[in-house]
Amino acid sequence: MNSSSTPAWFTQGLGHIWLPYAQMKTMAAPLPVVRTYGSRLVLADGRELVDGVASWWTACHGYNHPRIAQALRQQLDTLPHVMFGGLAHEPAFELARRLTELLGPGLDRVFYSDSGSVAVEVAMKMAVQYWLNQGERGRSHFLVFKGGYHGDTFGTMAVCDPEEGMHTLFQGLLAQHHCADLPRDDDSFAGLDAFLAQNSHQFAGILVEPLVQGAGGMLLHEPQVLRRLRTLADRYQLPLIFDEIFTGFGRTGSMFAFEQAGVRPDIITLSKALTGGTLPLAATVASSHIFNAFWSDDTAHALMHGPTFMANAMACTTALASLDLFEAEPRLEQAAAVSRALVAGLAPCKDLDWVRDVRVLGAIGVVELKQLADKERLRQRFVQAGVWVRPFGTTVYLTPALNISIEDLHTLTEAVVGVLRAERP
Repeated sequence: MNSSSTPAWFTQGLGHIWLPYAQMKTMAAPLPVVRTYGSRLVLADGRELVDGVASWWTACHGYNHPRIAQALRQQLDTLPHVMFGGLAHEPAFELARRLTELLGPGLDRVFYSDSGSVAVEVAMKMAVQYWLNQGERGRSHFLVFKGGYHGDTFGTMAVCDPEEGMHTLFQGLLAQHHCADLPRDDDSFAGLDAFLAQNSHQFAGILVEPLVQGAGGMLLHEPQVLRRLRTLADRYQLPLIFDEIFTGFGRTGSMFAFEQAGVRPDIITLSKALTGGTLPLAATVASSHIFNAFWSDDTAHALMHGPTFMANAMACTTALASLDLFEAEPRLEQAAAVSRALVAGLAPCKDLDWVRDVRVLGAIGVVELKQLADKERLRQRFVQAGVWVRPFGTTVYLTPALNISIEDLHTLTEAVVGVLRAERP
């Protein structure tokens, strides 16, 4: 970047900021963004990048959608925030009603928080206390799966894949859970069934990302996996938790990934695209069966959790506006069009010797490389090609806005193909 175009706030603040997932001593400087619109990031030096990852999968309607912006301005003038302990406001109650309608029968109690990691922690807490409230102790473990990722807090680090995840440094400090292979076939299903027959009494629940294990490597599995897990959860009476923080709100081609399997979880976690990428908000939605274990005259049976900014009125309002857009604009049809374009646009990568796999599900396109030693160099090449793409692990992936223009989508796929052809990782 030209130093003359570097904003003062950037140079004055860079020495005081601590950035995520970054070795601050050796990392390249972040790119200062001064404006967004559609699927585009406008940099301080005037360059525009097509955003291929929708700001970590959140901006499902693109940036600056006028309907969300208008709703946010109106809410700001009326009621930006009140505590949710003992007080109530319309956006939170209306959003809870609409979310439960979307999720369908059974999932009907919404607990708000302000990040996906906390939403998963709340789900885990619900599952453990579900058993405690019924007088069962010792159910402190979760059945989780290789390739899984559920967050960066201590509780959620413990339920990520302990071998392949980014949290191996903390293994000695984390609670121990059982990490199994996903039951993809009859043999693995039978093995997991046999394991639970002997050990189910230790578990509070089963936790899985449906259809796509996101930050664990963009790993896909068939809907049949979820049906097998539902069978096991029912057989051993274990709460089944679907972590749809990444997959929810159209990303896999359906509004929620679990719909493609025809089975329902006992608890579901939602975040990321919940507000259309505008404000932090998360929700943990539980079934009546789970909630009823907390319904008691005994105050010790209450769920003792309450993030300070839970159910923030502005965040709930933007989530309502985002749901309005799913009704008013053809998002799922657009997701299907994105899927077709990703299949066609990324196909040439299959011919590259250093590519292990190319896979697409809904508005998710993944090029898995055999190795990727220098992610930062590859990121810089993508910026030079006019796109914002952040490889991780051995994957180069695209998760654009669902309503991205066909021109911008072509720019993304052409950049991925062109950079990978020219730059053997």
